[in-house]
Amino acid sequence: MLKFLFFIIFLIPLSFFDFWWFIQYSLFFIMFIFYFSLGFSSYFFNMGYFMGCDFFSYSLILLSFWICGLMIMASQSINFLNFYSNIFVFFVLFLIFFLYLSFSSVNFIMFYLFFESSLIPTFFLIFGWGFQPERLQSGIYFLFYTLFSSFPMLLSIIYLYFFFGSLSFSLFFNFFYCYFIFYFCMIFSFLVKMPMFFVHIWLPKAHVEAPISGSMILAGVLLKLGGYGLFRVFSFLIISGISFNYFWVSVGFMGSLLISLVCLRQKDLKSLIAYSSVVHMGLVLMGLMTLNSWGILGSLILMVAHGLCSSGLFCLANIIYERLSSRSLFVISGMLGVMPSMSLWWFLLSSYNMSAPPSLNLMGEIMLFNSLVSWSFINSLFFSFLVFLSFSYTLYMYSSSQHGFFFSGNFCFSSCYLREYLLVMLHWVPLNLIIFLSNFIFV
Repeated sequence: MLKFLFFIIFLIPLSFFDFWWFIQYSLFFIMFIFYFSLGFSSYFFNMGYFMGCDFFSYSLILLSFWICGLMIMASQSINFLNFYSNIFVFFVLFLIFFLYLSFSSVNFIMFYLFFESSLIPTFFLIFGWGFQPERLQSGIYFLFYTLFSSFPMLLSIIYLYFFFGSLSFSLFFNFFYCYFIFYFCMIFSFLVKMPMFFVHIWLPKAHVEAPISGSMILAGVLLKLGGYGLFRVFSFLIISGISFNYFWVSVGFMGSLLISLVCLRQKDLKSLIAYSSVVHMGLVLMGLMTLNSWGILGSLILMVAHGLCSSGLFCLANIIYERLSSRSLFVISGMLGVMPSMSLWWFLLSSYNMSAPPSLNLMGEIMLFNSLVSWSFINSLFFSFLVFLSFSYTLYMYSSSQHGFFFSGNFCFSSCYLREYLLVMLHWVPLNLIIFLSNFIFV
């Protein structure tokens, strides 16, 4: 595991020179090396003194490398305009450094340290390369929501050390006591990070004000830190989880239904995609809360699928924003006549966002449906409503942006660059290919 860490560390000095494309290719290269050098296992493998990997963290590390490579590809305008491009790449590499350490840590306090450290590069990406003056407010929201919620977890980790005598994930055993305050303090930070309904306000603000790279890493990887943390925590909070998890499942269902209705009245394209992320992460939260193998594996599959699909939709929104300088659905309607070749990718990623076959999203939602219905049969009614509303707001997004009368100032045909087609294709292709590895996941 350390060889990949040193690879990232030695890339960081190159960010101060003109190695933009070399760093991007290096991130793809390390992703492929990481894919072939580690095997599939439900236990920790490649263990070191403070680093290790299991199937859950292995999948999310692969996703992190892939999304960070695509971030650099999507932010070509920063390199073209020379808008502090070296500092931008420096922050991207620091972000992948902290994410890699977060997902590969086998010690709880190390995970907490790197979990919080990943806020800093994202915060600077929003502040430095955001679009509107409101980015300052959204950055403060993003920082303080997460920091405020994580302080109780630090106190719980200290208590955990006195109880277990160790903070290694592999040495934890079932916590046979049912303490609500301890249970709440342990999971509250991850609920905010996912985010759960009631504490989700920071996410749409951060998405709307962030540059394309910030939106991609937020939707693609940073929300998954919450799901990964819940997976680790529930390995020893099973008794408390059985007692209290029904409340979070109820909040997840009602919140996802309400946020789906909020999506139907959005007029900002990025805001609509950001709220749809809250809906999908609500499904992930409910799957993890059921504490069965179908729910946990379905949550992992949906996290990977949502990371790729949502990041691709943000890329498509940015392609339109770079041409028209607007994200309003009233201004960008009729894109089918202006950018016809990109409408195919809008259709493909929109259909995958509503979990159409043969997408990875569909496999994740089928597993989550089985998990939630086995937990309580009433959930089937709520889940069917949720699937219908998910289909509705995705269709609203696609039809509003691609059809209708286009703005009179846009009477020109706009082609796209080869880089942009490649960027969207690299989001879409893994959604089709990973489903062929489903036999490894089930085994």
